[in-house]
Amino acid sequence: QVSNAKPYVVEIYGDNGNREYTRDILRVTGLLDGEEVTFLVNHWPSRRGGEKASLPKREKAAEVMKGIYDEIRAENPNAKIIAMGDFNDDPVSPSITKVLGAKGDKERAKKEDIVDLMSTMFKKGMGTLAYRDSWNLFDQFFVTGTLIDTNKKYDSYKIFKTEIFSPSYLVSPEGQYKGYPYRMYGGDTFYPNGYSDHFPVYTVLLRTAK
Repeated sequence: QVSNAKPYVVEIYGDNGNREYTRDILRVTGLLDGEEVTFLVNHWPSRRGGEKASLPKREKAAEVMKGIYDEIRAENPNAKIIAMGDFNDDPVSPSITKVLGAKGDKERAKKEDIVDLMSTMFKKGMGTLAYRDSWNLFDQFFVTGTLIDTNKKYDSYKIFKTEIFSPSYLVSPEGQYKGYPYRMYGGDTFYPNGYSDHFPVYTVLLRTAK
């Protein structure tokens, strides 16, 4: 049951001083089986022009998202927040580790932390998209420490598991993209059986049944 929805503008400018428009961050708060949860939907600026040259744009998006976290938790320190989307950066990128300040260690998470649920996967070499035989993990979930249950009691909704969904039919079977996500378009080529150049990700919330 949605109680509040609000877009937050990510205001960025190019080297020439002109405004460059990118996607808003959408905040949606509501009740999930009676528990208040806020979802933040993201699609941060791309790496067009190069990773380093475009990084300040994603750092600005991270700054806006951090501000949303702070705004919500100023009202409710125990708020449960789940941010998701294509961040166009990896768990080790400065926008994530420095600006957003996300932590990768779920087992030591404090309720005030922002926890990156994909950090361990990335360290294992896993990813959601590939480029020149190198994997990136741009599709991520970030949650408040209030959603981490180190005691595994699940007396209220907590994160049970987070996965990359990559069954065989989502993997390109041949050609230059063999082993990569089975894309629908590659340059000017249309692959009628393709899906996307990113694998989907999902997270499961668990609560003890009463």
